Amino acid sequence: MKVRAKLCGLTTQDDIDAAATAGAAYIGLVFFEKSPRNVAIETARSLALHAPVGLAKVALVVNADDAALDCITASVPLDMLQLHGVESPERVAAVKARYGLPVMKALGIASGDDVARAQLYAGVADQLLLDAKPAEGDALPGGNGLSFDWRLLEGESWSVPWMLAGGLTPDNVAEAVHCCAARQVDVSSGIETAPGQKSAELMAKFVSEANR
Repeated sequence: MKVRAKLCGLTTQDDIDAAATAGAAYIGLVFFEKSPRNVAIETARSLALHAPVGLAKVALVVNADDAALDCITASVPLDMLQLHGVESPERVAAVKARYGLPVMKALGIASGDDVARAQLYAGVADQLLLDAKPAEGDALPGGNGLSFDWRLLEGESWSVPWMLAGGLTPDNVAEAVHCCAARQVDVSSGIETAPGQKSAELMAKFVSEANR
């Protein structure tokens, strides 16, 4: 079975083209002002419209309120919302009900307790994204190039599809997939030459290595 890759933090039409050429299943558009990958709503709309049919468009938001989500969803054609903050299971359910879009909940993993907590979201989210837990004081909830001990996921089963994230690169993604039997992977900083600057070559290598 092919491993589905999500290439996150794309900011230009060239990025979209490179992701499609690489064989990505998802692209991520970041709506978080502190991120070097943040895009304005108008830019995100043009990027989403540029994406070819079949490439799923995911909006990454961090503790966004309804007003912010209303603006994003009214302007940008999306296939999924990714909640990357400290949203509760109740908030995830409310977002799903309000916008009628599939919701992916990102969760930081550093211990077995975090894995158990992630299971609480399996009943309300359509997908889970298991990421490295950011260090205390980090300004960004993800995209920090940090990884976690993938062995924490060994033997876990999930009632919804899940995606592995956190510090993945073309050099380690094959090992990560093998270690925890991930069928979906997410990358942002691992396909960049500088924060927010994507590399078409690294995108292609990442997707290829994920399926090696």
